[in-house]
Amino acid sequence: MRLSILVCTVVHNPQDARILHRQIRALLDAGHAVTYAAPFTAYGVEPWPEVTPIDLPRAVGRKRLAALRAARRLLRHEGRAVDLVLLHDPELLLAAIGAGLGDAVVWDVHEDTPAAIEAKPWLPAALRPLARGFVRGLERFAERRFHLLLAEAGYRTRFKGVHPVVLNTTYVPDKVVPPGDERAVYVGHLTAARGVDTLVDAARLLKGSGLSIDLVGAADAYAKKVLRAAHQEGLLTWHGFLPNNEAMDLVDGALCGFSLLRDLPNYRHSMPTKVLEYMGRGVPVVTTPLPAAVTLTTVHRCGIIVPFDDAEAVADAVLRLRNEPELRASMGEYGHQAARASYHWPDSAGDFVAHLEGWAVTAGARSRPSLRTI
Repeated sequence: MRLSILVCTVVHNPQDARILHRQIRALLDAGHAVTYAAPFTAYGVEPWPEVTPIDLPRAVGRKRLAALRAARRLLRHEGRAVDLVLLHDPELLLAAIGAGLGDAVVWDVHEDTPAAIEAKPWLPAALRPLARGFVRGLERFAERRFHLLLAEAGYRTRFKGVHPVVLNTTYVPDKVVPPGDERAVYVGHLTAARGVDTLVDAARLLKGSGLSIDLVGAADAYAKKVLRAAHQEGLLTWHGFLPNNEAMDLVDGALCGFSLLRDLPNYRHSMPTKVLEYMGRGVPVVTTPLPAAVTLTTVHRCGIIVPFDDAEAVADAVLRLRNEPELRASMGEYGHQAARASYHWPDSAGDFVAHLEGWAVTAGARSRPSLRTI
């Protein structure tokens, strides 16, 4: 049965790795029709020709109302023309309320939203407790009304029911380039909570060492100022956002990859996808001691653990890997082997597609007309 599925985000870059390169790719490969509603224009992104695109405003910072209104109109007028709606932002749960979609809605839970509020610099501190309570209530409502798909096993404790987990894994090639001795890399969103200050301070300590530091990813307003200054100072190269395949090309052959998340509630029970991506490319990991990252790097002997907010320890780890070629080679090899065996996205793609197909059947899936491009 060929399904028509509406995938919707107003927050994420339309080229987001989980949404586009993993989930949508899996749906297309399974023969399903995908309509992708996302902020293409706001991000300057051209949609894939295989999807039916719908351009939405972007929700950023406190500027979210226009995006939510547009998403609400979309779900009310177009949501009933598809077999299933897949939402990727908690904000979109508000847009789905009253849209008459019944149980044909799936919320892909990417993060611990109430905990993530602590890391939202645009939200005044005085309003954060109120916002957390509101989000918890919204999650309880969503659990009663919609289907939930979790990106982390640790998210299960937030909900009363049992919901399937499809980990945010990565594509792992059969063979990789051995780690080199010239470049250290970071791939991912850049914020203070994700260690941008530690990255820059470590780059300053490494200046004159002959090593280059490549950072790939979008940045919030604070991180942009920090990174532009560091880039101009010659401490590092900030490439901005790149599609996942291009970002991974930069990871290939690097000395190490950074994952310097700070000790915040949203990260304590999450598995950093960037750690898996470095492992998958055979690159040693330099990570802060969050539980999942510690488990990965310790069990698989694929990286070095550094204290939180410790630029000197980060710089020392980089120099150690440069000066010990056998160590970095073994870490790269162990990491790649583990990622290929346990964290290769194609091994999970079938489960993801099967969950959506099953929910579409229970929602009364039927043949419907294609959506138009707006």
